[in-house]
Amino acid sequence: MLKEKLAQVPNLPGSYQMKNKHGVIIYVGKAKNLHRRVNSYFNRTQTGKTAKMVSEIADFSYIVTSSELEAFLLEINLIKQYDPKYNVLLKDDKSYPYIEYISKPYPRLKVSRYLSIKKKDHKKLFGPYPNAYAARRIVALLNRLYPLKKCEGNPKKVCLYYHIGECLGYCEKSYKEEDLAKMETEILSFLNGNDKILKDKIMEKIKTYSESLNFELALELKKELDYMNIVLDKQKITLQDLTNRDCIGYYFNNGYVSVQILFLRNGKLVGGHTDIFPIVSDIKEDMEHYIVSFYQRHEIPKEILIDESICTDVLQEYFNHIFVVPQKGQKKKLLGMARDNAKINLTNEFELIKKKESQTDGANEELRKILHLDVLDRIDLFDNSNLFGDWSVSGMVVFKNGRPAKNEYRKYKISFDKNDDYGMMKEVIYRRYQRALVEKTELPDLIIVDGGIGQIHACKEILDALNLPIKVCGLKKNDKHRTNDLVDGDTLELVDIPKDSLVFHYLTRMQDEVHRYTINYHRQIRSKGSISSVLDNIPGIGAKRKKELIKKFGSVTKMENATLEELESVLPEQVALSLQDYLRSRKEEK
Repeated sequence: MLKEKLAQVPNLPGSYQMKNKHGVIIYVGKAKNLHRRVNSYFNRTQTGKTAKMVSEIADFSYIVTSSELEAFLLEINLIKQYDPKYNVLLKDDKSYPYIEYISKPYPRLKVSRYLSIKKKDHKKLFGPYPNAYAARRIVALLNRLYPLKKCEGNPKKVCLYYHIGECLGYCEKSYKEEDLAKMETEILSFLNGNDKILKDKIMEKIKTYSESLNFELALELKKELDYMNIVLDKQKITLQDLTNRDCIGYYFNNGYVSVQILFLRNGKLVGGHTDIFPIVSDIKEDMEHYIVSFYQRHEIPKEILIDESICTDVLQEYFNHIFVVPQKGQKKKLLGMARDNAKINLTNEFELIKKKESQTDGANEELRKILHLDVLDRIDLFDNSNLFGDWSVSGMVVFKNGRPAKNEYRKYKISFDKNDDYGMMKEVIYRRYQRALVEKTELPDLIIVDGGIGQIHACKEILDALNLPIKVCGLKKNDKHRTNDLVDGDTLELVDIPKDSLVFHYLTRMQDEVHRYTINYHRQIRSKGSISSVLDNIPGIGAKRKKELIKKFGSVTKMENATLEELESVLPEQVALSLQDYLRSRKEEK
């Protein structure tokens, strides 16, 4: 059937979607010629990630478009919509900090990170700064040298910053517009590459402090000047035209591609970004995906230097022809430097990458085989936490293809406060999957609960009621609170997994992660609890006694440190004892 369908694919541009046996889209691609591209997956021997993907393909579909660019845009939208398993390139959420200058309503500087930057936002951004510490230190120095607005909100009166000359008094509008304009010109000039203006400013301040015998402040500024000189010395001037540009070099070997992006701002090399990822489709197509993904999250410079082997017509059209393929001179050397760095990175990191892959994808695949599952792309793990029945919470963490998917983590505050672990498990499982059914969100291939047979029964009871045939397992800990056994939810027998195997270490990582996440939420809930909510847990303390305790002690900490006699000055002896025992157990649990 698949062979007949492949023969019918037209020789036209479009986007194709690969599906597994459950009809789930596992890969989205685009092609100038759909027939050639789709058939290429099946008419030749594949290796690496491509071979693994092809082994899971049970069906495919495609959408014909009028051009390759249109197919590319459709492909990007479909990847965002379906989040396919093998389209990993558009999932990177790393962002670099920028220094942002805000002029209205008052001038101020801050370090900003944006997961998407659009030209129409008209933000004054300078960077990126691969070294976040350097960005923060520069902002702190500029705030010290110039009277920018530093306080939050709009106070009615001037603060200390005004009196020490580090603010123009924006709240009382006691400044002159010409002072504002001069300051803005100097700051923007420095951020645009004029280092001399800031060095002169620092030297002027050092001289002033020295003449007034304030040697401590003068020394502090001298250290700042030394640091700035070190930073600027590393930013070797490579091009003289001061154009903001990036340079993209890559190196492909053993099924992996290493990418090195160099950031040049105002003619200076300010840093770079490195990535290594497996090729799934075609080097050109995967590099197209990667470049679009990167610039969806970072500012697009005026010019991008790129190798002619990946400078496609689609990229030129998509980015409005900002790509330059250097043929000679400094730009050509710069591209060669980026390519050399990409090769060095892949050579140095390859063994580490393979080891990490065996600990994630490899361990996940081995677990799938042990549990006899057809697919194991997503695992949901649950853990409960409470303190003697109080502040009952549950946490859910998600692992996809062996890696934590932190944007999928969820916290649950249980509706009742009593020490009922099975009841808590029933509530959180119902809330999680009843909502998933209503909203038609992704369901897991495996659910792991923290506990043994009791927790498994509680989970399966709710899944059966919701008519969800999802595999359930339990993770038991030993008396040292370490991962010990995996319980199969179908047979209720222990699964034989060697303690030194990658699968066992994988299970331990997952159990530790869900426990950490849930405990942190539990502590957060408790720390937010007011004195009133703490006292609500003690029998014999009503509204009147609660008011008297708050008036006398004022905080939970003071009540924890109070003697029994001090508590009995407000409470009857037995109630005071109950409160003291409760507060002690609460303190020990922290």
